[in-house]
Amino acid sequence: MVHCSCLLFRKYGNFIDNLRLFTKGGTGGMGYPRLGGEGGKGGDVWVVAQNRMTLKQLKDRYPQKRFVAGVGANSKICALKGSKGKDCEIPVPVGISITDENGKIIGELNKEDDRILVAEGGLGGKFLTNFLPLKGQKRVIHLDLKLIADVGLVGFPNAGKSSLLSRVSHAKPAIADYAFTTLKPELGKIMYNDFKQISVADLPGLIEGAHMNKGMGHKFLKHIERTRQLLFVVDISGFQLSYHTQYRTAFETIILLTKELELYKEELQTKPALLAVNKMDLPDAQDKLHELMNQLQNPKDFLHLFGKNMIPERTVEFQHIIPISAVTGEGIEELKNCIRKSLDEQANQENDAYHKKQLLNLWISDKVSSSEPPSAKHAVTSSKVNII
Repeated sequence: MVHCSCLLFRKYGNFIDNLRLFTKGGTGGMGYPRLGGEGGKGGDVWVVAQNRMTLKQLKDRYPQKRFVAGVGANSKICALKGSKGKDCEIPVPVGISITDENGKIIGELNKEDDRILVAEGGLGGKFLTNFLPLKGQKRVIHLDLKLIADVGLVGFPNAGKSSLLSRVSHAKPAIADYAFTTLKPELGKIMYNDFKQISVADLPGLIEGAHMNKGMGHKFLKHIERTRQLLFVVDISGFQLSYHTQYRTAFETIILLTKELELYKEELQTKPALLAVNKMDLPDAQDKLHELMNQLQNPKDFLHLFGKNMIPERTVEFQHIIPISAVTGEGIEELKNCIRKSLDEQANQENDAYHKKQLLNLWISDKVSSSEPPSAKHAVTSSKVNII
């Protein structure tokens, strides 16, 4: 049983999920032609993962976003072999993907102290270079957070996502009657009484055509990719972006949201999803909820109401459907419990899958070694002895 009263949602302003940096390896040191001395190699630039680091902290600490390693020491009479220049380390959060200016992936940092070389220092001056040093490698890199939150809130504008966050938290997100109040992700944490923390991203509202980069478009959908689970938030009374656009019922809203995710990237539909049906304090909300539940239990019976281009290949199967009111607080505690339960179940499934994979690898390794010819085994053993 999950106890989660008195939760706190900590808000982090000006959230950043990508950065562009200039990096340059250090220049090598001068050689010493008369005595054949070799200059020191220039320092290297490394990107290093740290647990308590954010991209915003990195940007604030290094506003110039330039990282240059140290110069190698010149060769001299008292030290013919110059010392290496000082390495430069760029601290980044865990879960970073690094790409170059052309979009080519350099690598990923998935746990603390993982490190990747991004710009190599130049060689020191020596005989082959006429004792002249080489310059270090220059490289522009892009840092992208692969995972920004455990849960991402998905919904059309004015579905009540910001109101929901203000209800489950102490955050004060912008709330208004016009459509776009959230213009960039707000990242925070739900703090449980047993010290469990769940990160939540309040994402900008989707609109129809987002997969074609309308509205927040690809930027919004990129953020959804980087969450473990999705929490759909829909208005029980339906949605209409403006007087010039068509009114959509709650069921139509869910179908259209699903279609937008599918058109952008089908894999998004495989994420575990929950549904919060908001604004249950409105008149006739219970009747509309009963109708919506019937539609969700038998979606194929109602898809004829949509145009062919609006029907997703597969509908989302919600792990939990929770009617709530961000105004009165109805259903909020149950929603918090369901979020925790769903994430715990996903973590257990991922752990089971990991252990099964490890056991399979061990089994394959044992089969390969047991089927190896004796002569091959002997050859390997002999080579090891010779190397030692």
